[in-house]
Amino acid sequence: MTRIDNGVDAALLAQIHQLYGRQSHLIDGGSARAWAETFTPDGEFCSPSYPAPVCGTDDLEAFAGRFYVTAAEAGEVHRHVVTNVAVDRVDDDTLRARAYLQIVATARGGQSRLVRFTTIDDLLVQLEGSWLIHRRTVTRDDA
Repeated sequence: MTRIDNGVDAALLAQIHQLYGRQSHLIDGGSARAWAETFTPDGEFCSPSYPAPVCGTDDLEAFAGRFYVTAAEAGEVHRHVVTNVAVDRVDDDTLRARAYLQIVATARGGQSRLVRFTTIDDLLVQLEGSWLIHRRTVTRDDA
């Protein structure tokens, strides 16, 4: 297989892209529990857009649920757009992935607008054959 970068082959890179694609569809579609389960059971989501880190499956589920409900109450559909994914192997069971994340809101029957443009920096671990996010750190471009 062709090596992409630092021990990450094309098949592994495709798995990580699938993880990010699935994550985006889950949170945007209101599947909060399934989105939370893309993190490790003790996973963390850290973002300056929110007052404190969100930790653990139950809190991650509640966070994703609020995200979806808030958009719906505003009469909007929100979409996560992940691009420019760069993956490096830390060790056999750990990866570091960095990517750009845009959140786009579209008012029902109206225009789309960019809510925010961020960079995500993820530590992923392999558990029981699946890659899961252990810690996501979000950095806003205006920071």
